[in-house]
Amino acid sequence: MILFDFIVNIAIFSLLVSTPLVIRSFIHQKPIKYFSLWASLYAGVVSVILVILSIKQQGYAYDIRYAPVILVFAYFGPIPGVITGLFSLLTRLVSGGNWAPAIIGWLINMMILCVVHKIMSHSSQFRKIGSLFMAYVAGYLVTILSFHILLTEPLFHLQYVLFVMLGVILGGLLIESNDRLLRINRQNKYMEATLEKSESKYKLIANHTSDLIIVMDQNHTVSYFSPSHELVLGYEHHELKGNLLWMLVHPKDLEIFHQTISTMIGGQEGYSLEVRLKHKDGHWKEFESRCQPVKGSHYVIVISRDISDRKKAEEILLQSEKLSIVGELAAGIAHEIRNPLTTIKGFLQVYKEGNYSRKHNELLLSELERIEAITSEFLSLAKPQLTQLTVTDLLELVDYTTEILSPEALLKNIEFQISYEATHFPITGEKNQLKQMLLNIIKNAMESMPDGGEIQICLRKEGECHGVIAIQDHGCGIPEELLPKLGEPFYSLKEKGTGLGLMICKKIIKQHEGDITYSSKMNEGTLVEIRLPLLQA
Repeated sequence: MILFDFIVNIAIFSLLVSTPLVIRSFIHQKPIKYFSLWASLYAGVVSVILVILSIKQQGYAYDIRYAPVILVFAYFGPIPGVITGLFSLLTRLVSGGNWAPAIIGWLINMMILCVVHKIMSHSSQFRKIGSLFMAYVAGYLVTILSFHILLTEPLFHLQYVLFVMLGVILGGLLIESNDRLLRINRQNKYMEATLEKSESKYKLIANHTSDLIIVMDQNHTVSYFSPSHELVLGYEHHELKGNLLWMLVHPKDLEIFHQTISTMIGGQEGYSLEVRLKHKDGHWKEFESRCQPVKGSHYVIVISRDISDRKKAEEILLQSEKLSIVGELAAGIAHEIRNPLTTIKGFLQVYKEGNYSRKHNELLLSELERIEAITSEFLSLAKPQLTQLTVTDLLELVDYTTEILSPEALLKNIEFQISYEATHFPITGEKNQLKQMLLNIIKNAMESMPDGGEIQICLRKEGECHGVIAIQDHGCGIPEELLPKLGEPFYSLKEKGTGLGLMICKKIIKQHEGDITYSSKMNEGTLVEIRLPLLQA
């Protein structure tokens, strides 16, 4: 019979604790004002019901009215806990006798619970509940020992304490589990709201961007087309849905596009390429596509931007630059040829008057040779070069060039100081062009030293990929502000120079995928460094 009463008490207590928790989970509103006060009043009502359901034995009634009191202390603090305790005390006094032990025991328990709550205020809820329950047990023992209540019945007191403990445990588990479910529910709703907001933001971008966005799988089937396809290519969504990409990509671009996608599937690195896509009306448009694999999946996102207008603008700009260069060259040639023609015209007038000499013939031939040299350099620059690429060595080229120029250097009292940091500098190139380039640059160095001196030529490696030819003269030098103009047509520091020689050198170096740099100081000399890619083993 007592076991049945235990079960009934625990079941009703669990129901009373669960009811407001369940109701709260269905109510979506702001926190209730004075919530802790209302909770203490409700807990007080629960304690009243538990006193009414108390179990009678040997003239004493025992119940689990202190279970809601302990829980209110743990979750809402001392003041709500004392209010709930008052409800339980008043009901206990009304329902039975023995007021003295009931009142004194209540006062002892309230003081102990208040002290323990203050000590454990920063602890977790479960630890706080456990500490409050142990404090209650201590107060209970003080009360029964002080008033000699059933000291000969220890089993009765053990049952009573275990009864209250069971109520506290069940109540705490119900509250904590409900709170945890509420927290998880709130987190899920927050994540859903955040995800929905983020999704709407990205959908807004995808729906209103002019870039084409597609998602492809490993079979190169498109699972998503952005609405911008209709604006840019003229296709409606239902026309693209389920279509393979080969229906849009130009046949000549399709193979490299498929290779790019296949390479990226399951990888991490993205690629950029240019493709032509078919407009609904049949013409092709050029796009720059950025392909990026989705990490941890077999999908690739392709974002394509229409560059047709940009390509047209680049063509117009290139044509404009070509016309500008042609105009500049034409003006330069006209200027350079006009000077010797003026001289020739003057001497012809002298001939007409009969006043001529052998010396005049030599001057005329000199001016004609000058015109021929200008036209030859211009043709060398303009005509396409028939290159025959062979494997050669920069060291051999430098030796060959300096050997050819040695007699002229000897006459001008110039000495070559040559140093090599390695014995092998293999490159792939056109020997004659490279020889012409080295001859022009070393001759320029020699011409900058009319009083003779040394020209240092150093051949070294820069990393494993490039060879560097450094040519240092000790001539008059070049002003720093004029260095960027070197290599421009018809810009020369020589009295009768055209600038085309250095321009041809620059062109040859560029054709061999190299570069040339200059550094100079006035009256100290000029350093020219030529970098060319070495042949890899």
